[in-house]
Amino acid sequence: MPGPHASPRIEPAGADDAAAVFAGLRAFNRAACGAALDDQALNRVIRDAHGTPCAGLVADVYGGWLSVHALWVDERHRGLGLGHALLADAEQQARALGARSVMLDTFSWQAEGFYLKQGYAIFGRLEDFPPGHQRLYLRKRL
Repeated sequence: MPGPHASPRIEPAGADDAAAVFAGLRAFNRAACGAALDDQALNRVIRDAHGTPCAGLVADVYGGWLSVHALWVDERHRGLGLGHALLADAEQQARALGARSVMLDTFSWQAEGFYLKQGYAIFGRLEDFPPGHQRLYLRKRL
């Protein structure tokens, strides 16, 4: 611990350090808002005939919201309804965990049209992220 006048020593953080940062922030948030901020992982996978993941979703329920961090369908399996099935399953599981809404983000070259067809609405855009493109933020009430 640095002394009162010493400069803090900033160094690269490993996975354990990052976990400690998140744990500290979760504890702080829980103290402020209670158990509503306990997070629950909600991850799903679909495997092909060989047992290899061909689609998946990484998400969690936190503060009454389902946050979708990643939704991926292998290009050879697109157009088969796998993305829709994963998203619908996650929304159903999130409702069972008490979530009332969903939030996610995508890039302008990815899946804007897909999410709009699933009933999501854009609530924010970051221009030039990355340069020449947009990062889109979407939400949906469950």
